[in-house]
Amino acid sequence: MSTDRRKFIKHLGASVLLTSATLNSLAAKEENELRILSAEKRVGPNDKIRIATIGMGIMGFADTRAALTVPGVELVACCDLYKGRLDRAKELYGSTLFTTGDHREILARKDIDAVIIATSDNWHSQIAIDAMRSGKAVYSEKPMVHQISQGLAEIKAQQETKMVLQVGSQRVSSVTYKKAKELYEAGAIGKINSIEASFNRQSALGAWQYTIPFDASPQTVDWARFQSNAKSKYDYDSKRFFRWRNYREYGTGVAGDLFVHLLSGIHFITGSKGPERIYSIGDLAYWKDGRNVPDVMSAVIHYGETKEHPAFQVTLRVNFISGEGDHSTTKIVGSEGVMDLMGDDSFSIRKNKMPVATGIGGWDSLSTFTEAQQKALMDDYNKRFSQADQQQPTLPGESYRAPEGYNASNDHFANFFDSIRTGKPVVEDAVFGFRAAAPCLACNDSYFENKVIKWNAEEMKIV
Repeated sequence: MSTDRRKFIKHLGASVLLTSATLNSLAAKEENELRILSAEKRVGPNDKIRIATIGMGIMGFADTRAALTVPGVELVACCDLYKGRLDRAKELYGSTLFTTGDHREILARKDIDAVIIATSDNWHSQIAIDAMRSGKAVYSEKPMVHQISQGLAEIKAQQETKMVLQVGSQRVSSVTYKKAKELYEAGAIGKINSIEASFNRQSALGAWQYTIPFDASPQTVDWARFQSNAKSKYDYDSKRFFRWRNYREYGTGVAGDLFVHLLSGIHFITGSKGPERIYSIGDLAYWKDGRNVPDVMSAVIHYGETKEHPAFQVTLRVNFISGEGDHSTTKIVGSEGVMDLMGDDSFSIRKNKMPVATGIGGWDSLSTFTEAQQKALMDDYNKRFSQADQQQPTLPGESYRAPEGYNASNDHFANFFDSIRTGKPVVEDAVFGFRAAAPCLACNDSYFENKVIKWNAEEMKIV
């Protein structure tokens, strides 16, 4: 075992959750150590997995790097519609790397076992379906679909082909979120009633004003293919290609891009299949650069009572011009505590529990009564409740931070490739991915149509 890996496992042991005896955190720690040790084993020729990445933008390169941290994974091909990114892929991964601007050439190759789909959102679903029907396992970036209407067809394709498909919301594989789920299910915060989750950013890059290369042009970009499945066609526009997240025709705005991270984590922890009602509002407050999606958006989402959880409400917010700076949080509020998840790598729990006694005096109507009434009421109160009953319980808080250097994306890919090798279920299949994506896309529908969207989470359809 490498020295760095030994340090990682040692650090992991030091990060055991500070919690009550009802939780078997050591078991969770040992499970993660076993996964790490398993990844260290020598990979035989029959275990090698040959992959291709379709869409070599920011996420395409990031996903490729994460995938290649898993032993026995080999990159053999890349696809992108901008020639410069194909050149960059060869700079990084060797001149013999097969590159193409047509993803169909990737799917036609028999020596590719799995594809990473990291294109603009409008291509996710169709390429995923085509890939599965071509016998390829699929790792699809979130959101799984560009339109809600695409979801059931993609689920059907996965069920018919039996191919492995995992959606790329890494929080579902995060050791931090596993710990949080463990605590939640043990009742650490009591009965859930509400959740507040947000992403705040304060930078041009955070607001998707990505760098555009000097050589961007119709000669270096396959613009016709890029927008071939869009309902509205436009003349070549470098902004629309390199900053596609800002346009409804190719992206899904802050809802599909960032709300989906929040809901994926929430659904994972709570075991929820999805909400009943969705309403959102938004503004284009600052980044008036031609984009046609909001840069500030809020949503109120109601989850009804199910066998998995009590009824609760969720408020989601993304603010691309927040004076708070770059900050992400998910605050899960229960009747006896609050769980604060800070990004992907840490969380804390603050506990508060009401005393048995109902309370009397202070900011109360007691002082507005006659002295005789006050005395009678106090005597009765002290007879009904002991001094212990009248004291608010003091409960210790808890906290967790992932080991230094931990990366949830690496774990998410390790889980994906384990599923390919062993046949075990993926951690985020098409059903989970769609149930997380659809309510987020419904936030867009609610905003643009100015109405409440009703969703059937069990049947995965708009009511």
